[in-house]
Amino acid sequence: MDLATASAVDLAAAVRARQASPVDIVDALLDRIDDWEPHLNAFVEFDADGAREQAREAADAVARGDALGPLHGVPVTVKNIMDARGFATRRGARITPDTMATSDSPAVARLRDAGAIIMGVTTTPERGWTAVGSSPLTGHTHTPWMHGRTSGGSSAGAGALAGSGCGPLHIGTDGAGSVRIPAAFCGAVGFKPTYGRIPYVPVPNNGGLSHIGPLTRTVPDAALMYSVMSGPTPLDHTSLPVKPRADIEPGGLHGLRIAYSRDLGHARVDSDVATVVDEALTALMEAGATVEEVTPAWGPTGPDMERALWALAVLGYLPTDDAMADQMDPGLVACVRDYEGYTALQAIDAQQRRFAYAAEVNTWFGNEGYDLIVTPSASVTAFQVGLQQPPHWPQHVWDWLVWAEFSYPFDLSHGPAISVPAGLTPEGLPVGLQIAGPRLADDLVLRAGAAFLDQRPFTVLPSLPQTG
Repeated sequence: MDLATASAVDLAAAVRARQASPVDIVDALLDRIDDWEPHLNAFVEFDADGAREQAREAADAVARGDALGPLHGVPVTVKNIMDARGFATRRGARITPDTMATSDSPAVARLRDAGAIIMGVTTTPERGWTAVGSSPLTGHTHTPWMHGRTSGGSSAGAGALAGSGCGPLHIGTDGAGSVRIPAAFCGAVGFKPTYGRIPYVPVPNNGGLSHIGPLTRTVPDAALMYSVMSGPTPLDHTSLPVKPRADIEPGGLHGLRIAYSRDLGHARVDSDVATVVDEALTALMEAGATVEEVTPAWGPTGPDMERALWALAVLGYLPTDDAMADQMDPGLVACVRDYEGYTALQAIDAQQRRFAYAAEVNTWFGNEGYDLIVTPSASVTAFQVGLQQPPHWPQHVWDWLVWAEFSYPFDLSHGPAISVPAGLTPEGLPVGLQIAGPRLADDLVLRAGAAFLDQRPFTVLPSLPQTG
């Protein structure tokens, strides 16, 4: 077993069986990160000494015969938008103080309590506002499949590390696709659970868009990490009371009726993405599902509403003066300023339409008799760093949502969705397949993602990257 690239499930089992030491696991991963990090730029802060110390403490606990948590000795990283004790929560911004966090957010604390080893905090665009992997604080984060191409965002470093095999578990956040898009761009698994499954503290004041979810290389790892982070806390009034299972629900896809939409009735999709996704549908049928192509009525109503709601996510970042604006991401500044005239009545109207939209999406599954829906994870593959849109798409100073029309509907509906690697384009870039379901269908979404990868394993790791 290659300790640096092994799954969390395998590593945890090996530690419990005393077949692998947490110290050896961390040392192997540190060696791999040393090779990859100059090409990825995935970390804001990386604490090798702290990781080694945690590993020694974990090894001592094994030697003493202590009770071990489900992730004992397993490395994990944290997106630098969440508090992790001992690291500054910079959120991709130069203007954020570099004050060290003195406590963990609940999701991070639960990982520590489960025995995980915190390796460092990973890159994000400023305040997580965009789905490309660039920020004024850390520069560009690259997909491991081709240097010079974006990792996607906003869980930029998490996706790059997962896709390169630099550790099994990485925390991301997702308000419009920010777990699933970097997973798609980097050849990883990205799972956005039902809203409230994993508590988000402090609760963002952005209209209930933000979710926390794992980025991994396997679906069982995503299920395990999700289970550890889930559960209620009084710090998040939206957190749900039920603790999910830690493994994959059995049953495969036999008897399931799955809808497939290639464009949700409105989205532009690059041909190389569409080809890979179309071919991937065979795997779902081979796993026992019935797959039917659909154009859901709620698809075309999403774009205008999402842009109307986007003001709730970004208006809090309005710069107070030109000096502050000069330190910020120009795309974020342009986005915020485009919404400066946004009124309370517009916000109320957008939220009301969003509530109706969420109800329509969630009831559509039962009304139409579908268990799940499958789409591309994104309309494009990883494109050149420094851009908000691929160069062959119409350019806009900030509107990246045009190529992410498949992900945000399930943030708006609060339903679960997973991106799994569907294959590579002729250029050698990964394509993601999104599998989504109604609210609370998390176990079924994970089961479908696992069944797909059982039929179409994506076990290849990228070589140290070429320049693209």
